Amino acid sequence: MAEPKGSKGSGDSGAMRIDADLVRELAELLTANALTEIEVAEGDRRIRVCRDPAPVIGAPAVATPAAPASAAPAEQPAEAEEISGFTVKSPMVGTAFMSPEPGAAPFVETGDAVKAGDTLLIVEAMKVMNPITAPSGGVVKKIFVSDAQPVEFDQPLVIIG
Repeated sequence: MAEPKGSKGSGDSGAMRIDADLVRELAELLTANALTEIEVAEGDRRIRVCRDPAPVIGAPAVATPAAPASAAPAEQPAEAEEISGFTVKSPMVGTAFMSPEPGAAPFVETGDAVKAGDTLLIVEAMKVMNPITAPSGGVVKKIFVSDAQPVEFDQPLVIIG
């Protein structure tokens, strides 16, 4: 009953109680999975934690000439451009899985021939397993992700040529 009373503003001037532990946990998930935003909703209560992507994008551009280690993430798009073929990108934020279950053989490996509709990998988002399929037939030329790796929206996953 305390929550509706506080949320209605009868005695707490309408202030929402913030669960600092939940915010801290969300911030840790944000960092651990290299996400830019995460949101949780429970009833009418919503908590959104995000980081400004502008400083993150600007920092590697300045640091790249001085620090070769920071050049690794910037290489993926460059490699995608060098290899001819169709780049399959992640349609969502989630976790990439290369096989149907732990310990099983991967769906595809570099050099495998695929047909349109073949499953390339799975992206798990919010406990839902989403198969990522080949849009057309060809040969898997490059795989950019590894098993259980967090992925972002529009991140290159596989090149099929």
